[in-house]
Amino acid sequence: MIRSGAKWLSLLSFGWLLRKWHASPPNALLDNTPLVTLLHRLLDLPRLDHALASGALQALAVTASSYTEGRHLTFYQAAHSIEPWQRMQRVAMPAQISVEHLLASSAIPLIFPAVPIYCGHKGEYFGDGSMRQLAPISPAIHLGANKILVVGAGRLMEPPAKADRTVPYPSLAQIAGHAMSSIFLDGLAVDIERLQRINQTLSLLTAEQLKKTPLRPIETLMISPSERLDEIASRHVGSLPLPVRALLAGIGATEIRGAALASYLLFESSYTGELISLGWSDTLRRKEDVLAFFGLGSAAKSRIPTESEAFG
Repeated sequence: MIRSGAKWLSLLSFGWLLRKWHASPPNALLDNTPLVTLLHRLLDLPRLDHALASGALQALAVTASSYTEGRHLTFYQAAHSIEPWQRMQRVAMPAQISVEHLLASSAIPLIFPAVPIYCGHKGEYFGDGSMRQLAPISPAIHLGANKILVVGAGRLMEPPAKADRTVPYPSLAQIAGHAMSSIFLDGLAVDIERLQRINQTLSLLTAEQLKKTPLRPIETLMISPSERLDEIASRHVGSLPLPVRALLAGIGATEIRGAALASYLLFESSYTGELISLGWSDTLRRKEDVLAFFGLGSAAKSRIPTESEAFG
């Protein structure tokens, strides 16, 4: 009863803050100004032009979703002229990739503020590129890729849930985390399945039939976490700043069932460090597939550094 009362108190307090902000409402829950400063300090974007000119890189695409027009845009910069493409609710546009494009692509809805970008002769406000992204793999294919390495942020195959007669009502954080997963994860899994079906269909065609279709087989390698990121996040919510932790606790985001929402706010080194270690071990577990994908021989195995060598 005390715990339930604490949750109500937190929510009522949050409502009071909303009334306080009524005269001048905030643009988002969090301020990402430090990220802006960090990107400007660390990124040398002119090197992108040199990489494209030298042939080291063929193209780079950054996706974002327009709150203004309700469409999904792919901004791309390429070494050679590539005709822009347009699909249902998806548009591609050549652009000089900038920090603003990166900020817009990573602006998680409600959490980070939208970013203004000029498209043609008018400005639009953009948010995270996963929103309204119906085909995440599509830009790479349009830019000419024949092989695609996909690094996922969620498990493709979840283990079956344990049977439980007393299933608790989902917390606000659990519902929000579920909604976030549908935005950021589901589209990729569906697109991979679609690509596999197209590859299978193309394998049934003759060489003459293949010449009559613009479709081409695409080799893919998918590496996804072997552990649930929300379970990892639940072990690190204590490292969040106290105000954020207090707010999340009020909606159940500090518990395991609601930690998926907290994972979108965890930029603490303890959490990101564990993610790096997990990514390293998951990739090494697939090293035979990785070497084959990049066409590397067995001699390359001896040159694979350990995690401590790679990250110091």
